[in-house]
Amino acid sequence: MPHDWNRLLQTTTERLAGLVDDADPAAPVPGCPDWCAADLVEHVGGVYQWAAHVVRTGDPEVHPVPAPTDLGELPVWFRGHVEELVRVLTGTDPDQETWTFGRGRGTAGWWTRRQTLETTLHTFDLLDSQGRAGEWDVPAPLAWEAVREVVTLFYPRQLRMGRIDPLPGTLLLTPTDLDDEPVAVGDGRPVVELNAPAGELALLAYRRRTSDDPAAAALLALGLTP
Repeated sequence: MPHDWNRLLQTTTERLAGLVDDADPAAPVPGCPDWCAADLVEHVGGVYQWAAHVVRTGDPEVHPVPAPTDLGELPVWFRGHVEELVRVLTGTDPDQETWTFGRGRGTAGWWTRRQTLETTLHTFDLLDSQGRAGEWDVPAPLAWEAVREVVTLFYPRQLRMGRIDPLPGTLLLTPTDLDDEPVAVGDGRPVVELNAPAGELALLAYRRRTSDDPAAAALLALGLTP
């Protein structure tokens, strides 16, 4: 069944904005070791500004408005950029052509999907910073989209940009809570199988979790994503 990406963008960004309202901005973010929660929020707000600008103009060059130095104003700043992102993306024909990273030319709908998945992952990061990681409850089909994006977009982009070498093996990822076919990252030997719920596979692929399988952990540690 196709995803309603406009609806998912609205619900995921609204949840993250609500979490920002109550978050301790000074709390460290375990998945992003150099960041506190305020840094994470500024990053996501900047990405939202970039995505909205690209879809409006087709131009990838943008100078985001920085977060306020008064962290008490951070929730209002962030919610403003959430509202602008949702307004632009849901108000644009998803088939409208625009620039997309990694592909040169793509569509506005690509950005709606990308920002939904960006928000989904960073919602985990913000919850984790507040000691609430167990509240990250993402539907398996959406989590599996995040895994598939790693395979089809981020890992090839890491290779193309020379950030990593090809994996010295193949990761075969199978969601245990879906009927979908496994996906493979890499094409070397040995083949290392990871069978887990889609949400857990997403956290492993984005290095928010470490696999108990030493062979899988070694491959994942090489960096499938930026």
